[in-house]
Amino acid sequence: MSGKTVLYVEDNEFNLKMVRQLLARTSYRLIEATDGEMGIQLPKLSGLDATRRLRTDPKTAAIPIIVITSFALSGDDEKAKDAGASAYMAKPYSPRELLQMIRKFVPEN
Repeated sequence: MSGKTVLYVEDNEFNLKMVRQLLARTSYRLIEATDGEMGIQLPKLSGLDATRRLRTDPKTAAIPIIVITSFALSGDDEKAKDAGASAYMAKPYSPRELLQMIRKFVPEN
């Protein structure tokens, strides 16, 4: 498989499995992370802080970042965009919605 790479950060095995199955039918190459160094509300580093760090590094500043959270609160979408997120999604979402969002920022071809 020589497709474009998608990094998916998730601490819930069910959600990881769903994304694995979803992207298995595409040309995307999936890289998974499960720790707080990347996750939005995981213990080591908040996802918003990770997004800010990615945006300040010239090597990663242009990478699309879609923030997905299951703990959506009023104003979280603005916080994500202020941190540099390209887009924001709240769970639950349909697999089709997620794939459309990925394709919007990272076309397969």
